[in-house]
Order: sequence, then structure tokens, then C-alpha cells
Amino acid sequence: MRKTMAQIQEEVDQYIGQFKEGYFSPLAMLARLTEELGELAREINHYYGEKPKKPSEKPKTVEEELGDLLFVLVCMANSLHIDLESAHDAVMKKFQTRDKNRWTRIKPEEESVNGNH
Repeated sequence: MRKTMAQIQEEVDQYIGQFKEGYFSPLAMLARLTEELGELAREINHYYGEKPKKPSEKPKTVEEELGDLLFVLVCMANSLHIDLESAHDAVMKKFQTRDKNRWTRIKPEEESVNGNH
């Protein structure tokens, strides 16, 4: 079953809410986001870059690291009372207006050739 962003935010809030410590401070969560982003960068480099994993390194996946990053991002949004669906809608509106003519659009006849939609 797919979850909406609101459901994800609620699920994370219920999980964090069971602990006395609650959410970390925004600055601590920014540090956590940076840490998780570094771990994602490391995995991307291992899979798509020139730096293979050492044999002694624990296998992780890009999916796992993206999940960790999403969790911390949701924690930060929740702690700051930010609705991520609304934030997403606002940024999409910005891109659809500001950048609507910035990139070369795929023509309808090219969509089937390129495998898009």
C-alpha cells in the first residue's frame, strides 16, 4: 500500500512521540541530514563512481540511504510544523512557472519512442 506524505509524517510523528526525548533540535537534525546525505553520496560513489567498496565494508543500498534521508527530513519537517505535501505543491508551482520554458520539452511523438509515459 502506498502512503501519502501526510501518512508518512503521521507515522514518523507517532514513532517519535513514544520517546521522552522527542524530536532533536533543528540544528541537530540539520547535522543528521548532512550525515545521511554523506552516506548517500558514499553509496552513489560506490555504485556509480570510481570508488568501489572495500571488502570489509557492510553492504548498503542507495534505497536504504534514501530512506534514512527521508526519515530525517520528515522528522525535521514535523518538528518545525511543516506540511511536506504543501511544501511540495509550492515548489512544483514555482518550477512550473519559473522554469516552464527552461528545458527542451519532449514532443508527444517522442514520448513513445523514448519510453516516457
